[in-house]
Amino acid sequence: MNRPTHGTLHHVELWVPDLGRALASLGWLLETLGYTVFQSWDAGRSWRLGPTYVVLEQSPALTVERYDRHRPGLNHLAFHVRDAAAVEKLVAEAAQHGWSLMFPDLHPHAGGGDHHAAYLENEDGFEVELVAIDSPK
Repeated sequence: MNRPTHGTLHHVELWVPDLGRALASLGWLLETLGYTVFQSWDAGRSWRLGPTYVVLEQSPALTVERYDRHRPGLNHLAFHVRDAAAVEKLVAEAAQHGWSLMFPDLHPHAGGGDHHAAYLENEDGFEVELVAIDSPK
């Protein structure tokens, strides 16, 4: 593990209504982005990349069945992606893993003209943004 820098994100824990669906969509995405399985238990799994890890857990304490990014709290997770071609490859594969492209009429510049990104939403309402590190100018 890389030694973390002061202030670096330690982990993010997402409570999901259905662990199987979360593994199919978010698990696929994390592994495709280079995260490796870190921990696994009956109600959850975590993946690590460098010093940061992401947890998916189907908690018995969950009080609602669908995530709503429009409520206070986490709106979305944004990930760096190698380049624009890698973003588009992920978009092409994402539908097979439970994701749908948001803002298709503005893709890949929904975040602005110099921002090559894809905004994806899974069946449970979680949004991710995939941002090209190297964008075509």
